Amino acid sequence: MRYFIELSYRGTAYHGWQTQANGMSVQITIEAALTQRLGKPVYIMGSGRTDAGVHAKQQFAHFDVDEPLDLTDAFIYSINCVLPDDIAIHTIFPVQSNDHARFSAISRYYQYHITRQKNAFESSLTYHFRPLLTVERMNEACEMLLQHTNFKSFSKARANVTHFNCRLDFAYWKHTNDDCLTFHIKANRFLWGMVRTIVGTMLEIGQGRMSLAQFEHIILARDRTVAGRAAPANGLYLIEIEYPLKVLQGRGKV
Repeated sequence: MRYFIELSYRGTAYHGWQTQANGMSVQITIEAALTQRLGKPVYIMGSGRTDAGVHAKQQFAHFDVDEPLDLTDAFIYSINCVLPDDIAIHTIFPVQSNDHARFSAISRYYQYHITRQKNAFESSLTYHFRPLLTVERMNEACEMLLQHTNFKSFSKARANVTHFNCRLDFAYWKHTNDDCLTFHIKANRFLWGMVRTIVGTMLEIGQGRMSLAQFEHIILARDRTVAGRAAPANGLYLIEIEYPLKVLQGRGKV
C-alpha cells in the first residue's frame, strides 16, 4: 500500500531534503523515524528537493508498506515524538499505487522573505538585506519573467534535467510590512537553484545595478554565468504543493 505524508520543516540544520553522504538530510531523518516506529525499513520519495538551509511550510512525500497502517492521531503523534523539533508530520493518508509525490504534483509555490531590520530570533528564517529596493522595477522584471518558459540562466550548471522549461503561474514582490518584503512564485516545476538565482538577480534590478533590458538578455542567453548570484538559502520557503483532487481524497480523515 502507498501512503502520502504531509509535513513541514525548518531547514537550517539540514543539508537539504535529499539523502546524501556529506550531512544529515530531512529525508533520512524522516526515514529513520518511520523505520523505528514501524519496525522495518521505510524509504520515502519527496515532491521535490530543497537545498541546504531551505524551509518548507508544506512538503509531501510517499512511501510503500506491505500492510495497511492504523492511521490514528496517536500514530501520527508517536512519529512526531521520534522526530526532532524542526520537522513536523501533519498527516499520513492512503493513495493509489500509481500516485507519486513528485510526478503527480501539478504545481509548487515558493516564497522568499527579506527583512531590512536584523532580528536575533529569525536570522536563519529570513534574509537580512539592508539596501533600499525599488519594488516597482522588480515587479516589472516579474512581468517580463512570465513571458518566458526557458529558465536555463537561473539553473545551477550541474542540474541533471532533460530540459529547462517551466510554466510560471505567477511571480511578484509584495511588502508584508514596512520592513519585510516577500517574493511569491508558482510554477509547474522548478530547476535546481532557480528561485534563489531569480531573487539574487532581481535584487540587482531593485538596487538600480541592472536594467530591465539586461535582465531580458540574461533570460534569453540561457547561460547561468550571466545571471546574478543566488540569494542565501535561509529566506526561501516551499509553501504549497498542488495535486489533483483525486490524489488528496484520503487526506484529513485521521
